[in-house]
Amino acid sequence: MKETKSKSLPVSQDMVREAYTKVKANKGGAGIDNESLDDFELKLERNLYKVWNRMASGSYFPPAVKEVEIPKKDGKVRKLGIPTVGDRIAQTVIKNLIEPRLEQIFSNNSYGYRPLRSAHDALDAVRANVRQYSWLIDLDIKGFFDNIDHELLMKAVEVHVSEKWIQMYLRRWLEMPVQTKIGELVEKQGKGTPQGGVISPVLANLFLHYVMDKWLTIRYPQISFVRYADDAVIHCRTKSEAEEVLKTVNERVTACNLELHKEKTKIVYCKDYRRCEKFDTVSFDFLGFMFKPMSLKSKRENSLFLGFGMTISKDSRKKIVSNINQTKLHRWTTATIEDIATLLNPRIRGWVNYYGRFCYRGLSQTLRRLHRRIAKWLLNKYKRLGWSFRRAFVMLRQIKQVKPNLFAHWKAGYDL
Repeated sequence: MKETKSKSLPVSQDMVREAYTKVKANKGGAGIDNESLDDFELKLERNLYKVWNRMASGSYFPPAVKEVEIPKKDGKVRKLGIPTVGDRIAQTVIKNLIEPRLEQIFSNNSYGYRPLRSAHDALDAVRANVRQYSWLIDLDIKGFFDNIDHELLMKAVEVHVSEKWIQMYLRRWLEMPVQTKIGELVEKQGKGTPQGGVISPVLANLFLHYVMDKWLTIRYPQISFVRYADDAVIHCRTKSEAEEVLKTVNERVTACNLELHKEKTKIVYCKDYRRCEKFDTVSFDFLGFMFKPMSLKSKRENSLFLGFGMTISKDSRKKIVSNINQTKLHRWTTATIEDIATLLNPRIRGWVNYYGRFCYRGLSQTLRRLHRRIAKWLLNKYKRLGWSFRRAFVMLRQIKQVKPNLFAHWKAGYDL
């Protein structure tokens, strides 16, 4: 970038370069211009100067976002909006400015898309709460990102962001159209923020801070809740309290032009050895895990008891198994076992780091499908095994004995 002085708006070149560094670290695909990060970097200085020049002069208008469809577990699709690389940098500039001040007012019960907070932290909080509270509401907002009311959101923005120029850019991002797969531009109708944009999670958290977090804290100080983006678990002491809270939350959400997902929102009884009431729904899924009554090991007496614990959810198991099956690794007969480990280890590491934190046994059972797939590869590669899975597993155990750190889950202590 050639110039160093700022223009009419307080956006410096250092702010743009810092934003670019974060965008580069987060990677991500190309937007509607099909320009990848690598393409953007071919003319990096010129491209960064262009972003700075337009933002600093107030003339920056974001291009449309590219719509990408991601399959959901119910057979439907989740629509993501992918901004261009330049627009992701511009959004990051503003995010860096407003996020620190919003973090000061956000609830400690909110975990999604926040600095130094993770899904594991949210799961830890739910796991602690189900020991204390007998009932909960498994809450899901239908099409949340598609239905955020722009005017209500901007009212919340104006409370904490006094700079008119930042408000101007936020409104432009809210109003930018979406380009569908067939190239059609779809204009916003006063609602929605694209899931996939850099600024969207911050704005979504601000919206739900006022719709739910702050409201719940004032209205029901005796309860606890955990929210991760638009998924929330509200913990109550009694069934009647859970029914009342669900009724008023539904009214609150409706008043804010949102809608609870009727099929996914439900009251759950946290049944264990102390809680013996009869209730049909005694399990729920949250962030890839299932919470349910299950046998747990007592630390003191080294015996089993009925607790309300967590394990990897059925949907998560299916995703992992599907991912394993899609590799078709049993056909890679020209590859070595080291080649297979190199290709599989990044995804295995992800599974171990996320699911292994809370349920070693559940993930271990799921990874048996991976071992069977590797055994099938051994059968295809080494005909002397005579199509015997028993012999293949003997060979696999011998490989593990010689190279115990070959696969990421072996290194982490997962056995065959």
